[in-house]
Amino acid sequence: MGRIDEIANRYVDEWAVLNPTGATAVGITGYDDKLDDLSPEGYAARTELTRRTINELDVTDPEHESEDVAKDAMMERLGLQLAQQDAGYAATDVNVITSGLHELRMVFDVMPIDGEEAVANIATRLNAFPAALEQYRRTLLEGAGSDRVSARAQLIAVAEQCATWTDPARDDFFHGLARRLPASGPLAAELERGAAAATAATAAFGVFLREELAPRGREKEAAGEERYALSSQYFLGAKIDQVETYHWGFAELDRLEREMRAVSAEIAGSGASVDDAVKLLDADPARNIKGKEKFRDWMQELSDRAITELNGTHFDIEEPARTLECCLTPTSDGSIYYTGPSEDFSRPGRMWWAVPAEQKMFSTWREVTTVYHEGVPGHHLQVSQALLRADTLNRWQRLLCWCSGHGEGWALYAERLMEELGYLSDPGDRLGMLDSQALRASRVIVDIGMHLELEIPKDNPFGFHPGERWTPELGWEFLRAHTRVQEDVLRFEWKRYLGWPGQAPSYKVGERIWLQARDEAKLRKGSDFDLKSFHRDALNLGSLGLDPLRKALARI
Repeated sequence: MGRIDEIANRYVDEWAVLNPTGATAVGITGYDDKLDDLSPEGYAARTELTRRTINELDVTDPEHESEDVAKDAMMERLGLQLAQQDAGYAATDVNVITSGLHELRMVFDVMPIDGEEAVANIATRLNAFPAALEQYRRTLLEGAGSDRVSARAQLIAVAEQCATWTDPARDDFFHGLARRLPASGPLAAELERGAAAATAATAAFGVFLREELAPRGREKEAAGEERYALSSQYFLGAKIDQVETYHWGFAELDRLEREMRAVSAEIAGSGASVDDAVKLLDADPARNIKGKEKFRDWMQELSDRAITELNGTHFDIEEPARTLECCLTPTSDGSIYYTGPSEDFSRPGRMWWAVPAEQKMFSTWREVTTVYHEGVPGHHLQVSQALLRADTLNRWQRLLCWCSGHGEGWALYAERLMEELGYLSDPGDRLGMLDSQALRASRVIVDIGMHLELEIPKDNPFGFHPGERWTPELGWEFLRAHTRVQEDVLRFEWKRYLGWPGQAPSYKVGERIWLQARDEAKLRKGSDFDLKSFHRDALNLGSLGLDPLRKALARI
């Protein structure tokens, strides 16, 4: 082990102390009874660790080639993390998908539940909820006093999430968690006290967001050029030309919609529209499943089949990575996400779906591509393969390094790859994949356009409000016109884009850069290029910013 790896491994140890919920999320043991310090002092300690580690890395030379990659990755990721921390965004950003509150709530989804110690840890964390939220309240008020405060609309939307999580007639998250756990006697009583405390604290925090912080929130949700440039670079690990990417988004969406019309003709006959094909698919009993549990079982079966068939042919999937669990969350906001295995794989990778409360029917043609995105060859393969490379990747690379452009770009690339490999030969499944791609292309346009308040091109291929300036309302109109996502799910997506500038385009832009990297590798290697080897070598590098990825791939 070289000095870069020593610095990286020491960083993980110190980071876990400051981020107990994060430690649980990545499977580091020993922190399951603690919550993060969300006070201004707690955030300052995280920033100090980042700054100190960067300074130490800066004066340390790599001792071998793998440390070259590790140093590039850490300097890029931690450097942008520090820029976000110094700007105050890390501590004060509140939006519908990520904040200190969300980190506290979501950790319970991945905590161990077997055995008395595991249940006692959950009870301890539930009882610590009020103190953690009081710390976070102090941080947000201090940020607001320095004009670092989220948009009013996002604060109100998160307040509504708090109400949903705590309402006995809706999610009733904390009490529902306590009821599901195997406990009796004093431990059951402690769980119930914790559930009551966390419920009351979360409900009160929602009131605080709505009544005290929201009136101080920004009127505009647009991030502006300076904030957006930093966020985009953070999520991509690459600097891009925002205006060029914005115009590329229109061209890419136009290309995808033309392809969708061609596939729709296969489904519903010559001259059929996309909506005609969707109507036909949605009316097909063979493509619909009633009940979320049965739909989860369908996803599990498809995931298992993909792992079995891809292993040994297009990928070599090691035994610990061949288990992926498809799960339903106890919340109902419509989000779909992946959580990785624990460090020792005792907790498997999991695909999660927060099904909207009113959704009863599920269309398989829409979600085949989702299983490939979240599972194999998407996130699960990507994350698990890096986690298994203890011989070449340090602990920071395996557990903590994540770049959305790399990760989400790979997962979207994996959807397209499955078409190339013949797994989307069914026209309905292929239309589902193209619709997924169209959503991601639409949000390149909408995210950049709304946050930079750009002019809508006068010659845009859709004739959409030519020459006008983007607003959130026009963003919603455009998304509604160009996607076929269920309205409540799309509404959540739209709110997410407005509150998390630069993240939504990372999927499609990341895929674009992955495809460019593959083309560059083909040019370098010529007849020696092998797709399976390219995927293996690229994933063995672990998660990287996309600029460091290109640099690392050029060495292979």
